[in-house]
Order: sequence, then structure tokens, then C-alpha cells
Amino acid sequence: MRSSPGTGLVDRVYREILGSIVAGEFKEGDQLPTEQALTLRFAASRPTIREALSRLRADGITSTRRGAGTFVTRRPDPDLPRFAPLETLSDLQRCFDFRIVVESGAAALAATMAAEAELDEVQRCFERLDSVIREGTVGAGEDFDFHLAVARASRNQFFISAIASMQPQVLVSMNLMRSLSLIKSVERQKLVQAEHALVLQALRQQDAVGAGRAMREHLENARNRMFGK
Repeated sequence: MRSSPGTGLVDRVYREILGSIVAGEFKEGDQLPTEQALTLRFAASRPTIREALSRLRADGITSTRRGAGTFVTRRPDPDLPRFAPLETLSDLQRCFDFRIVVESGAAALAATMAAEAELDEVQRCFERLDSVIREGTVGAGEDFDFHLAVARASRNQFFISAIASMQPQVLVSMNLMRSLSLIKSVERQKLVQAEHALVLQALRQQDAVGAGRAMREHLENARNRMFGK
């Protein structure tokens, strides 16, 4: 049986190639060096290089053109390394992928199932996020409370338990995203809150399609702000 490259070595090469992209050494549209050149640069075997490149492709950071090589597809936010190790980005992206599916479904159901008291709780969570913007704090906990309140408004215990169980992972990404927004501009924070407002508005209007779409677009936008489009 052929042995797979060591996970630690793959993590190192993945992190260093991604770091070069984030730092701007390789920009969107640029071609990465050949596998042979990368093996020399990182003192790693070809299987290790291939596995690291495969992970970058799976993350949507690069793409391969047959007969041409590997090219940078998108560049993550250059401020990311200030708040999170680059090797954690794959897990953060997978978390977003899962949330997009689950939370858009929860929001759609909440639009038709929520009682007035549950909508009022979503409203209160939204208003606490307004306070976070005024006070200039990160507000990851308040952000999670808003999303959990939407799930509770669905009145479906499977949506509620799925989102509640993700709290540790979601708080990591929310802390990261809101920290990035905090150092960018108040306008970016207000943009995120405007996306929350669209979710709340659709819930109030009992618009299942609109609520699901608003939540999906909010989470896709959050992912794109972190990882680039």
C-alpha cells in the first residue's frame, strides 16, 4: 500500500503557499510555480506538494488548467493572519458551507412557523448588534445569539440543536469576521447589519423564500469577505 504524505508536512506546505498568496507574492490570475519548483522551495516530496495543492483547490483558492498548471483563483483577506492561523482556514470554510445550507433552511421555516414572541427575540438580538456597532466592540456572542434566535423561531428542534452544537466553531469564525470588520470601517459593520436586517424583515413578512435567500446571501457574503470571491 502506498503511504500518504505526513499531515504535518502537508499542513506546513499548505500554510506557506497560502501565506504567499495572502501576502500578495502570487496574485489572482497568477500561475504558481511547477510542482518540481515547489518541491525545491519547500524541501518537500512531490506527494506532499500535490496534497497541499489539492487542499488549496478544494478551498477554491487555486484552480488547475489542464496542460497549463495551477493558478490563483482568489486571495483571502490579507489581514486574516493577524487573527487566525492560516491552516485553520479550510475548517472555517467548511463551517460556512454547512451553515449556508442549514441556516438558510432554518430561516425559511422560521418565516412561516415563528410566533410573535420568537420574532421579538430575533428583534432584540438585532438591536443588541446595533449597540455593538455603536460601542465599537467585536460582538461575536451577540451575532451568534441572533443566528440562534432565528433557528429557534423555526420551532424545529433539529435546526436548533444543529446550530447550537456548532457554537464553538461558529464563534471562532464570527470573532474572526467581526474583528476584520472592526479594523476595516464602520461601513463594513453596517453592511453586515443590513444583511441581518433583511433576514429580520423577511421573517416579519412571513416570506419563506425571502428569508432563506437573505440568510444564504448573508452567509455567502461573509464567506466571500473572508476568502475573497
